[in-house]
Amino acid sequence: MRLDKYLKVSRLIKRRTIANEACDKGLVSVNGKAARASYEVKEGDRISLKLGPREVTVEVVSVQDNVRQSEAGLLYKEIREES
Repeated sequence: MRLDKYLKVSRLIKRRTIANEACDKGLVSVNGKAARASYEVKEGDRISLKLGPREVTVEVVSVQDNVRQSEAGLLYKEIREES
């Protein structure tokens, strides 16, 4: 599944167009590298998002096309960075 669609389906970003713009601006990285919206997401990938003043890092647990809103959080697990 494309990165922009995964971000929308998992509800990490509200709309696919916003996810696409975030990728174009370099605000999204996968496994430590800047990623384009067309990147094919796989289980085990680590996605980092810069959302305003904070950065969120998640690990992809599952890739599914359609998920209920209540189950969207099951597609990934948030990784807490130790500082």
